[in-house]
Amino acid sequence: MDLRTKYLGLELRNPLIVGSSGLTDKPEKVKKTEEHNAGAVVLKSLFEEQINAEINKVVYSGVNDYPEAYEYIREYTRDKTINDYLQLIKDSKSLVDIPVIASINCVDDNEWTTFAKEIENAGADALELNISLLPSDPFTESKETEEMYFKITEKVKKSVSIPVSLKMSYYSAGLARLIYKLSATDNVQGVTLFNRFYNPDIDLENLDIVSSNVFSSPDEYILPLRWIALLSEKIDADMAATTGIHDGYSMAKQVLVGASAVHVVSAFYKNGLEYINSMLSETEEVMNKHGFSSIEDMKGKLNFHNIKNNRMYERIQFMKYFGGIS
Repeated sequence: MDLRTKYLGLELRNPLIVGSSGLTDKPEKVKKTEEHNAGAVVLKSLFEEQINAEINKVVYSGVNDYPEAYEYIREYTRDKTINDYLQLIKDSKSLVDIPVIASINCVDDNEWTTFAKEIENAGADALELNISLLPSDPFTESKETEEMYFKITEKVKKSVSIPVSLKMSYYSAGLARLIYKLSATDNVQGVTLFNRFYNPDIDLENLDIVSSNVFSSPDEYILPLRWIALLSEKIDADMAATTGIHDGYSMAKQVLVGASAVHVVSAFYKNGLEYINSMLSETEEVMNKHGFSSIEDMKGKLNFHNIKNNRMYERIQFMKYFGGIS
């Protein structure tokens, strides 16, 4: 089976990308992903909030009483955080031949966008912008929130020539239109659906707020599957699926609806990186069963435009199936 695919203009030996996580935060870990046959890797994200948090430590250390010292340490902290990330890119690229995609987790279009060029110069093959916007403010218009996607991607693309991918949230009343408009710009070459938020939960024993399960569950792949099926032929950008992809069968499904690649993390935390080969074998099993000789043959065969009963992707009620069941 020919598992090769193109994603963001990059040649991947297969569609399986080890996603941004603690599995990709050190060069030797990145090397292991290649040794276990990953198609590409997304480095652990550099968080805009991480940089700000490191800087804010200075305020609480008492240095804020000395403005000159504060400014010096502020710039030193910022530069060190960024330089450590640039070194991760350089060292990873020196160790592997598979594409290395850098990742920035961002919430606004402030000054940090200027070091996107440094990421390119460090050797990253592409840049993923993980824009995590939660429209929770009732006094902010949805248009204001969604404009941030355009502001960030426009600023970044002005400074880099490498492909830019946008990993985004499903929180949008006009999601299809938003993705379409973003892909119509020259600023976005890929769209990854969807980023997985930290979700709060309640500890009833201590009446406290805690984190819910940080790992995805296997049934969560359905959400990106629907939206990739609906949009893959309508937008001018590569699409990648993430969240809930725990085996090669769910990976095959994402390719069938039009994904060029899938990002996987939770399954490897649970099963180890050696599980990559099991997932690839399961995808090949599906291809062999249905006579697909390559990923390109398989890609998009079941998207919205290529099946007769395509309204199934738009159906949101169960009544047709369960209305007569007593």
